[in-house]
Order: sequence, then C-alpha cells, then structure tokens
Amino acid sequence: MSNVLIINGHQYYPFAEGRLNATLVDKAVNILESKGHETRVVTMQDEINIEQELENHTWADIVIFQSPVNWMGVTWSFKKYMDEVYTAGMGGALCNGDGRNAEQPKKNYGKGGTLSGTKYMISLTFNAPEEAFNDVDEFFNGKSVDDLLFPMHMNFKFFDMQPLETFACFDVMKNADIENDLLRYEAHLNKLF
Repeated sequence: MSNVLIINGHQYYPFAEGRLNATLVDKAVNILESKGHETRVVTMQDEINIEQELENHTWADIVIFQSPVNWMGVTWSFKKYMDEVYTAGMGGALCNGDGRNAEQPKKNYGKGGTLSGTKYMISLTFNAPEEAFNDVDEFFNGKSVDDLLFPMHMNFKFFDMQPLETFACFDVMKNADIENDLLRYEAHLNKLF
C-alpha cells in the first residue's frame, strides 16, 4: 500500500470557512485508510516545521493537494508553505538545485527532481461554474482547470513528480451540489487507488 500526504491548502475567510475542503480531506483519509494506505494530513493552520514537511514529502508515494482556488491560484498560506518548504527542499530533499550544471548551464532546467516515482493529485474547489471552463465563449477562453493551475503542475514536475487526474468541485458558493461532489470524489479516488 501507499503512503499518502494530504495537504489542505485552505485559508480561512469569513465567507469561506473551509468546511468543504476539510470534508474532502476527511473523505480521502477514510477511503484511503480503509484500503490500507497510510495517510498524513497537513493544514495551513498547522505550525509548519520545514524539516518535517520535507520528510513528509520524501515519505509519500502520493501527495494530494486540496485547496480552494483564490484569485486564479492557490491560497497565500499555501504559497508561503511552498516558498519555505519547497525552497528548503532544493538542497537535495526534493531536488538537486534546478537540474543544470557547469558543463551545460543552459540545459536540463527543471530536471533535478529527486521525487521520481512520487505521484500527485490536485483537488480543487471553485466558485466558478464548470461551464466557465473548456468553452472559448466563456470566462476562461476555452482553458481547462489544469491550464489554470499550470504553475502548480510545474512546481510538482520540478521535483519529478507525476500527475494523477485532477478533481474539482464547481460553483460551491452559489449553486453547491455537495452531495454529488462527494459521490464524484469517492468515485475519483476509487478509480485512482
């Protein structure tokens, strides 16, 4: 069975308390542990110990990043986590620098990752409706959820991690369908694990 690190990137706001993201994390823990996987959960409200977080990443076979999308990206608290933990990991825990060397200073950028074989899954909650994506006439100009989160995918690629299929809940603030979202999430996890 696998070791699964789940990072809850939710940042509390009075209009977004994080209940759905917490529920999705709990559902993932319950499903994965019932199948024999080991889990560790980190939230942005935890006191972040950089060395422990580096160890969590090297321990994990799979990392699930659960987060709302705020202003077309991750929360500021998860960005801070990345700035601190992932930068510290460039010394060998997550990657050996940026992959370049003195003999070829212009080649192999982004190929220093040390987490080969580690997979990751992004799971998101959106205020935007699903129909806003993948349609050239809508807000995201035909772009997908993965297009919007391209920088996150590149962060994980930098460590040589491989993607699993992204999951998303849409329209969660105005037209939520939480019961269906939870059923879809369970099916998504059961398909992957």
